[in-house]
Amino acid sequence: QVQLVESGGGLVQAGGSLRLSCAASGRTSSTYAMGWFRQAPGKEREFVAAIDYGGVITYYADSVKGRFTISRDNAKNTLYLQMNSLKPDDTAVYYCAARNFPAAAMAAARFGSWGQGTQVTVSS
Repeated sequence: QVQLVESGGGLVQAGGSLRLSCAASGRTSSTYAMGWFRQAPGKEREFVAAIDYGGVITYYADSVKGRFTISRDNAKNTLYLQMNSLKPDDTAVYYCAARNFPAAAMAAARFGSWGQGTQVTVSS
């Protein structure tokens, strides 16, 4: 298990940008794929983006494709989510997740470690 702590959330106007970070600690010597999920009020948690351990293979939800970019720096044990052209519909709590396998995945059930989340609010 790794411990995950998100940061970088906040309030931004529509069309603006934010960069989320997720710092991993604990068993970081293991190879693990990571991902971002989000949950808006009254809605279920949904997949946003995922990346494999090597940082080569990425997956995105259709709703964020072309606007969000997931990346990682294994030397710093940190995952990032660059969010551009933000929309009010992007408002949610964003969660970082890790799975104890190197291959990327999109299903939340495949991730065993979760952060506490960071709030992103996009005003119109």
